[in-house]
Order: sequence, then C-alpha cells, then structure tokens
Amino acid sequence: MPVTSDIAASYRRPRAVMRRLLSLSENEGRSLAIAMAGCVVVFVGQWPRLAREAHMSGQELNSLLAGALLAWVFIVPLVLYVLAALSLLVLKLSGARTTGYRCRLALFWAFLAASPLVLLNGLVAGFVGPGAGLQLVGFLWLVVFLWFWLSNLREAGWGET
Repeated sequence: MPVTSDIAASYRRPRAVMRRLLSLSENEGRSLAIAMAGCVVVFVGQWPRLAREAHMSGQELNSLLAGALLAWVFIVPLVLYVLAALSLLVLKLSGARTTGYRCRLALFWAFLAASPLVLLNGLVAGFVGPGAGLQLVGFLWLVVFLWFWLSNLREAGWGET
C-alpha cells in the first residue's frame, strides 16, 4: 500500500495500519526512512513560517532554512531514537512483550502519519501568524500524534508478536 494511503488510513484505524506494518519483515532501513520522511515533511512545513519570519525581521531566509534543516533532518531523528528507547523501557516495565524495532516503528509511523497537520500548522504560521488559529492547529497535531503513538504502542506491545 502506498505511504499516502497508509497515512489516510491511519486517521480511521491507526492500529490496523500499524498491525500491517508490523506484519512486514523487520527492516531497520524502512523504519529509518519513515522517520526521515516525517522529519523532511516537518522541515518543509516550516518554510512558510520561516519566510514570514525572514520578511518581518529582515533576516536572511537561507540562514533560517539552514538552521531548520540541521534541526529537523539531522538532530530530531536522533531524538526520536532516544524517545523510542524510552518507550521500549516503559513498555517492558509494564509487562509488554515487544522489541526495540517495534517501538521505533510505532513512534516513527505516528510522527509521519501526523505530518499533514504539521504542514497545515506551517501554513497557518506563515499566512496567518501567531494567534488562536495557530495554537488550535498545534494542539490538534499534538492530540493526533499522541493518539497515533499510543495506538501504535498498544499494537506493538500487546498485539500479535
């Protein structure tokens, strides 16, 4: 199934999509690609906000884009790996029978599946600016991301192994 179809299906039945992804053979390259794709989408989602910031403050857009690229494509994937390790520890302490790969895939997929809302957040930040609308979209992204992540962790920890 194409990634975009899986993302759309995650908004209806996140555990079913996670179950299907977990049924595929373990492939660390696939999980890293999912994490990197999510980070690239978030980076692209930052462009309207950064363009607005550069215009309003007179800063150079290229330097702002370079900083965002460094953060989202090189640093955040490492943070995601640490967060996945912490979630593995929590699941193991709660009695789940799971692996590090399953926990990483759960987090990385939740991050990528929630990324369309990050694009919307970037558009609101760039075209509307700070305010209630931006906070609402950011909160919506957080709720959806946590819903996906917790659903995925439930499937990864207590689903069929």
